[in-house]
Amino acid sequence: MSVYTQLTDDQFAAFCQSFGVSFARAIPITQGIKNSNWFIQTTDDVDGTYSYVFTLFEERPPADIEKMAVILNQLNGKLPVAAPLAVIESNSAQADGDIDDKRYVIHYEDKAITLVPCLAGSHPEQTTQAMCHDIGAALAMLHETLQALQPSEQYGVPLYPWSDVRDREMQFMPGDEAKLMSDIWRSYSELPLATLPKGLCHLDMFADNTLWNLQKGEARLTGLLDFTEVSVEHYVMDIAITINDFCTTWGVAEQGESVNFDRSKMAAFLQGYESIRPLNNDENRALPVMLAKAAVIFWLLRLNVIHYNRTEGRTGDNIMVKNPDLMKRLAAYHWAHVEKSKNTVFVLLNKPDNQIVGVFSSITQAEQAQETLNSSGFAIKEYTLDQLS
Repeated sequence: MSVYTQLTDDQFAAFCQSFGVSFARAIPITQGIKNSNWFIQTTDDVDGTYSYVFTLFEERPPADIEKMAVILNQLNGKLPVAAPLAVIESNSAQADGDIDDKRYVIHYEDKAITLVPCLAGSHPEQTTQAMCHDIGAALAMLHETLQALQPSEQYGVPLYPWSDVRDREMQFMPGDEAKLMSDIWRSYSELPLATLPKGLCHLDMFADNTLWNLQKGEARLTGLLDFTEVSVEHYVMDIAITINDFCTTWGVAEQGESVNFDRSKMAAFLQGYESIRPLNNDENRALPVMLAKAAVIFWLLRLNVIHYNRTEGRTGDNIMVKNPDLMKRLAAYHWAHVEKSKNTVFVLLNKPDNQIVGVFSSITQAEQAQETLNSSGFAIKEYTLDQLS
């Protein structure tokens, strides 16, 4: 259970009253590794039910959380999100009822508190291709909708300095792990980053940050959660982060904590995403490296949580730490595919006699050449450089 700051019932009651909510009980939420979260049962709720989620943000400054409230209001109505309640004291002086003057955050010991309505649904234990398609479409809608908030840098929080964490952690890594991280980081830096579209991104769209109606045999997306990391970033990085969790089956400890990536789920995700926002050629070419870099970021994030808990003396059964080795293994899997692609070419052949028409470094280039020829008499085959020679 991740609850770092302890509050009394009297404190909960006072805070909830500031949002116009009558408090009855707070139930700790076990998921999450950064903030303290509780379900709030009101005096109108029957036993076993709750209407709101109360979050005390342990690290983010209140100004960042105010930005998050604006973002959620922008998405509200287009995606299933829980927009924070307004603080009633801040509205009493609003003669004109200007929504821009609303305040959504309470300050407590220099930390921010928000109260949001509960969304229906549950976290999925497993994902399907259909769910991957739907979350892909939802992420694209998020990217498109948030383009209305300009300048985007005004609404996004600064990206975390992961290079600092990398430099600190690589000092203590075995040589093969440090080389893996360094190789992926270098390959990322060599991408044509300036040509990749950017905007406000979620950057933490894992399955446990989504809710689904799973009761009727057909999963329906009912909630998108945790908008504390929204930053200006390349859209393809946000895509890679989401794919890495939704398209991976994570084995439990009793099963050796296996990491199994499903490329058919990734294809379904991309189909859903591109039904709203098609990727350009540079994004398609960058995606394999972005998948590896995204895994590295979450590898570092989990190492950083361990470092932070150790330096702050945070211990006990109420502290949840996710295994960083799982992301290391996923990074290695994606990097192996990147390395393989460097030795792979795509050959356009004339079907009748298998004569080589062209050799291309990517499937996209080969398909474009095939379309230009405008004939069904050509086939594309994949070869390693050794096979071709």
